[in-house]
Amino acid sequence: MSQKITWLVLALAAVVTVAMPYDANAESAAGRELLVAAEQDDGVALQRLIAAGVPLDPVDASGRTPLLIAVERNHGGAAALLIAAGANINAQAANADTPWLLAAALGRADMLRLMIPKGPDFTIRNRFGGNALIPACERGHVEAVRVLLTSGIDINHINNLGWTCLLEIVILGDGGPRHTEVARLVLAAGANPNIADKDGVSPLAHARRKGQREIERLIEAAGGR
Repeated sequence: MSQKITWLVLALAAVVTVAMPYDANAESAAGRELLVAAEQDDGVALQRLIAAGVPLDPVDASGRTPLLIAVERNHGGAAALLIAAGANINAQAANADTPWLLAAALGRADMLRLMIPKGPDFTIRNRFGGNALIPACERGHVEAVRVLLTSGIDINHINNLGWTCLLEIVILGDGGPRHTEVARLVLAAGANPNIADKDGVSPLAHARRKGQREIERLIEAAGGR
């Protein structure tokens, strides 16, 4: 009888194990606490958890790490603590965001400065096949673009749409002061003014069609045709 009870207990344990998978990192109480601390910009809790040696990259249901959440929420203090402690700046969520890519897209220049010494992976692409520079340029994040250009990033990378950062500035930008300045920055850093889109239309032609006179002048001065 005791042997039957033993086997019954083991069988029940196996069922529970299959029904309730357990991830010691992402699903641990400490991992959840770290995610919440990042969400709430709770520096005290973050420092305590980091000091306790809690793994820094648990993920939520969307694959977001605490650092990615801090970047998204613009929690500079939380991001600084996590980056300094060694959180993965290249961890990719389900939507293809990484802390590095998202910080650029949202114009988080101070966070980008902290990430550069940690080794951004320039081979990782966002969901449009772009690098960090392209969305930063498209949105006219002047200071973020200035920081990115110190990182060794590929200025002439072409995304899945067939656009470089310069093409995105012209096609999706408004031709105003911010987009004019990022155009000036990337051209001064060596952006190729003659890489055309998939239809063979050059940045200069796009600028002319949109009436972006100052950007047109910058492209011409850089040798654009």
